[in-house]
Amino acid sequence: MDYSTYLKKYPSADGFFGKFGGAYLPQQLVPAMEEITQAYLTICHSSQFINELRRIRKEFQGRPTPVYHCENLSRKLGNCQIYLKREDLNHSGAHKLNHCMGEGLLAKFMGKKRIIAETGAGQHGVALATAAAFFGLDCTIYMGAVDIAKQAPNVARMKVLGANVVSVKNGAKTLKEAVDAAFEDYLQNYKETIYCIGSVVGPHPFPMMVRDFQYIVGEEAREQFKDMTGFLPDVITACVGGGSNSIGFFLPFINDSVEIVGVEPLGRGDKLGDHAASMSYGSEGVMHGFNSIMLKNVDGEPAPVYSIASGLDYPSVGPEHAFLREIGRVKYDVASDLEAVDAFFKLSRYEGIIPALESSHAVAYAMKLAKKMGKGSILVNLSGRGDKDLDYVIEHYGYGENFKDF
Repeated sequence: MDYSTYLKKYPSADGFFGKFGGAYLPQQLVPAMEEITQAYLTICHSSQFINELRRIRKEFQGRPTPVYHCENLSRKLGNCQIYLKREDLNHSGAHKLNHCMGEGLLAKFMGKKRIIAETGAGQHGVALATAAAFFGLDCTIYMGAVDIAKQAPNVARMKVLGANVVSVKNGAKTLKEAVDAAFEDYLQNYKETIYCIGSVVGPHPFPMMVRDFQYIVGEEAREQFKDMTGFLPDVITACVGGGSNSIGFFLPFINDSVEIVGVEPLGRGDKLGDHAASMSYGSEGVMHGFNSIMLKNVDGEPAPVYSIASGLDYPSVGPEHAFLREIGRVKYDVASDLEAVDAFFKLSRYEGIIPALESSHAVAYAMKLAKKMGKGSILVNLSGRGDKDLDYVIEHYGYGENFKDF
């Protein structure tokens, strides 16, 4: 299939990727989303906006982030070579700032005074608080009480940056409930506020808009890898929760002869409530204003989910991911908590890089695949750094004494 015109075709004008996506909204929010759509479609073609975003990326974010060859880890695994796209070196420690600075610039263009968001692992919250400080905007971040307990360093960073962090204590007290609370706030305050959704989820135009801001990751990585090696990787892979880091990483390779794999969290196992692997165990459904693949309980409502990685514990996935799987361009697989923690320690010890637990899922998959392949190359999107996870990992797993060497 020729994917050369893919970005022009998808999403459709009403925000659909095939049957996935759209905007399923309360009537009072329809004008607000239309306002955001029209503003974005105006500025995304504006040379002034594009040049300002490029300046911010270079001078404030520190882009481009490098591609790094994991020589030590690769040697331990055999002859297949593993490379990392180092989004952990992006300012604030993850890929999230790529779209947060874009959304902050959009908010200023629209004359908004306040930005709000949900966060799971806290990286989106930190990135948006960073953008709010940069652009002089008020910022409120909703975060599940369970995630606040797991991600204390990021909570502290958000507060230092001036954000109001609201603990969400209902339901499972994780990412879904944080999204619910943020939507409720937006419903009440949309005239002076913009809800900066933290992934390629939600109603149109957010899956498109966040994708476009994250496209820089794969665009850089493709050029860098080819400059380093003279060819393209055999496989690229990234973790998938909502799917922002992965969609931006995947799409620049979509028309290449490269295998693309998204890695979801298997958590403690395949029982409902023990994982957050929507693509592997879910079915079509609408939540948070968009149609995609979601995990459901017996009543057809969003099911409880779990992952050691707070940024992945969401019961659905971005609609474009659902579409890419349906058309057969991207494969989706899983990695468990224990596999992710094992990868966390191995990358730390053999390469001197402490990865986020979210990113560790993709590293774990790459390690397994490298052993099977025996040759070739795998490029992993290391979407974030693991400083935020150290306290939690040490409390539950020590310093890795019980994890086997190769």
